[in-house]
Amino acid sequence: QVQLVESGGGLVQPGGSLRLSCAASGNIFSNNVMGWYRQAPGKQREWVAGVNIRGTATYADSVKGRFTVSRDNAKSTVYLQMNSLKLEDTAVYYCNTIPWQLSLYWGQGTQVTVSS
Repeated sequence: QVQLVESGGGLVQPGGSLRLSCAASGNIFSNNVMGWYRQAPGKQREWVAGVNIRGTATYADSVKGRFTVSRDNAKSTVYLQMNSLKLEDTAVYYCNTIPWQLSLYWGQGTQVTVSS
């Protein structure tokens, strides 16, 4: 059974930082590219960042240079370090395989709110 449990969200001021974590289970982590998506109010879910099993990362242009995605294969955990946060980063953040259809599952996500 697939499980994705995101944590680490919260309320932060513009320019601040947060680190998100996601624990994955159900045999979806080991051989797949893992990453992060986000969904802002009134908008569609969008891809944010991904990292393959070797640690090679890719990013959406909107977060490049500010976010860093990483993974711990031994712990089946993926992380998202978010620095220089902006108001427009406010969203619910989800981790998943890339593409998400490899898991056909979404966790509950973690809310990130950037506000002064």
